[in-house]
Amino acid sequence: MELDPDASGHGPEPLIAVSGLKKAFEDVVAVDGISFSVERGEIYGFLGPNGAGKTTTINILTGLSRPDSGAISVAGLDCSGNPKAAQHMIGVVPDESNLYPELSGFDNLCFCASLYGMRRRERQERAEELLRAFGLEQAAGRRFAGYSRGMKRKLTIAAGIIHRPPILFLDEPTTGIDVASARQIRQLIADLNSTGTTVFLTTHYIEEAERLCRRIAFIVRGRIARVDTVENLMRDTEGRHVVRFSFRGDAGRVCERIEAALPGLRCSRVPDGVRVESADPVRVGPVVRLLEDDGLEVTEARKIYPSLEEVFVSITGIEAGLMKQEKERNRGGGGS
Repeated sequence: MELDPDASGHGPEPLIAVSGLKKAFEDVVAVDGISFSVERGEIYGFLGPNGAGKTTTINILTGLSRPDSGAISVAGLDCSGNPKAAQHMIGVVPDESNLYPELSGFDNLCFCASLYGMRRRERQERAEELLRAFGLEQAAGRRFAGYSRGMKRKLTIAAGIIHRPPILFLDEPTTGIDVASARQIRQLIADLNSTGTTVFLTTHYIEEAERLCRRIAFIVRGRIARVDTVENLMRDTEGRHVVRFSFRGDAGRVCERIEAALPGLRCSRVPDGVRVESADPVRVGPVVRLLEDDGLEVTEARKIYPSLEEVFVSITGIEAGLMKQEKERNRGGGGS
């Protein structure tokens, strides 16, 4: 189900409007006719697994790739025929750093600023300002190659906003970094947004999207499955009871047997087990007995409390933990 892309309650003129966007690479359809809008001043989450079409969408919106079809408008500028029409208004932080390893942090920022036509004094002052703001002042003269992963992400974000763009595209900003650095980067994103920057955030971390975003689009296999506010998405969990059963053994057609034997339960397979949902509290005993009668060794029965992760699993059928593991395994591999 894809909601009206303009059904956000903010007004009829979004800052970014996308309609019927398509992009294929030979026989692989990366983006399959998606439509959505981003309102001025919001953090808009683009949530999905590796290979869902997130990075392809960002590349199209930022002028790095041309769509096969579809309409794109950024701040009232038609970018469908001229992908670079709004580039002066856009900052981009790719999922892999595009900065120069042999240059220092300071020199990298100054070089990026020069690409936007900033005068020497202005770009030096701006570089120093951002290095202080991002806690990198002590590392300003060090080569970028010697930075930690967290420091590299922070400097890459600084480079993306060196020219004070009103729109910032962040592609998986906290993937592969330590917890403390990820927390700092989330706070930096929130601070940027509080000063008026509109943020388009792709992520596979559901808790990150839940903390930062007002609205979220779920994208799976190149299509948007749902667009809504976090508040409305969380309403989907009201009145639902979910228990996850983990077990060892060959599950076979266990979900069909659970639903046939225990009316009112809805069952779906997850890694190493099943997820059972009901409008009433789930009685664990009958489910465990049925699983054991099938020769399965039940290792855990765990109640799942309402969360955005549950909404994601319900809408997409994709286990969130598996999505996270897949992204980490593929770090440095193909795009999404």
